[in-house]
Amino acid sequence: MPVAVAGSIALTLTAAPAHAGTMDAATRGASAEPARSVRPLAAVPAHVPAAAPTTAGMAAVPAVQPAPATYTVARGDTVSRIAARFGLRTADVLALNGLSWSSVIYPGQVLKLTAAPAAAPAPTAPAAPPAASSGSYTVQRGDTISSIAKRHGVTTNAVLSANGLGWSSIIYPGQRISIPGRAAPAASTPTAPTAPAPAPPTAPSAGGTSYTIVAGDTISAIAKRHGVSVNAVLAANGLVATSIIYPGQTIKVPSAAPSIPGLTAEQVANAQLIVRIGRELGVPDRGIAIALGTAMQESSLRNVTWGDRDSLGLFQQRPSYGWGTEAEVQDAARATRAFFGGAGDPNGARTRGLLDIPGWQGLTFTQAAQAVQISAYPDAYAKWEAPAASWLAAIG
Repeated sequence: MPVAVAGSIALTLTAAPAHAGTMDAATRGASAEPARSVRPLAAVPAHVPAAAPTTAGMAAVPAVQPAPATYTVARGDTVSRIAARFGLRTADVLALNGLSWSSVIYPGQVLKLTAAPAAAPAPTAPAAPPAASSGSYTVQRGDTISSIAKRHGVTTNAVLSANGLGWSSIIYPGQRISIPGRAAPAASTPTAPTAPAPAPPTAPSAGGTSYTIVAGDTISAIAKRHGVSVNAVLAANGLVATSIIYPGQTIKVPSAAPSIPGLTAEQVANAQLIVRIGRELGVPDRGIAIALGTAMQESSLRNVTWGDRDSLGLFQQRPSYGWGTEAEVQDAARATRAFFGGAGDPNGARTRGLLDIPGWQGLTFTQAAQAVQISAYPDAYAKWEAPAASWLAAIG
């Protein structure tokens, strides 16, 4: 069973367009084509008709209330709505509960909303893990892997590894998990000096490397240490500026970005991400080039936090049309997988990606992009066919 680290996913049940419009006045518009719910049917519109409500999919935020020490999740709750209700920042609530933006929360789960209660369990940490031997633990309501690991004096990674779990796994009340032997205190001290070790991978220019996060690390510090941009590290790991990283977590550090005339370091990093995911999914070069050209037309190859109506991210996908939550469509890696679609589509059959278009390889560059995006100005993609091919060649 997967393990909880809780968040929420608000998704609509109909197929949806990727964006509401393009990024300049010349290409902004709305499509009148209705959405469809079955993948093999005609593409669903990427634009919401002008008459459609621009707040689709967004619930009204209740008046701010004083924040209690804890809150019991109710059906329909999301971390962001809970945070807004009590005048808190979503990132703070996530951090306080050891959650990430991709975590899943469930009705009945108890979340901490203030730091005070979190300090109380600290004294019990030494009491629970006096034994250095391994054992087992029965998950209780509100537990997270990180809180269980802390309670038993071991690392989160150690518990994940002992149970064959990943950072996105979900745990549930009543589940029994193995607790590995408590690590010797000396082991945690050497990890700090060991940090310089990753510095040698100055050889990332050959194709990148991996790095294990230690206490005190930040994405910007890791990027600087390896001589790459912050955006390159974020893009390589499907993260955004507000993402939370954890000690023991392993992230990818990309190689130094190639210099591509006309593109900024941020654009190159996003282009590399699209190419990498396309290769992982086995997408032909022409399909990857179509994704590059589409992203350039929609967002100038930037993971933007704004757009026409509720369009967001690299491909200007719309939460109100089933492409994911606001956080999900701004997850560059997830947005790219959704654009490609196919068996690896994180949206399942709710949206239709390039690989889901029958005979897409026989379509022109702009027809293929339009089949996914359903823009009011389909010919806008054509101008990026040659540049996209050259970017792909430069990235390799």
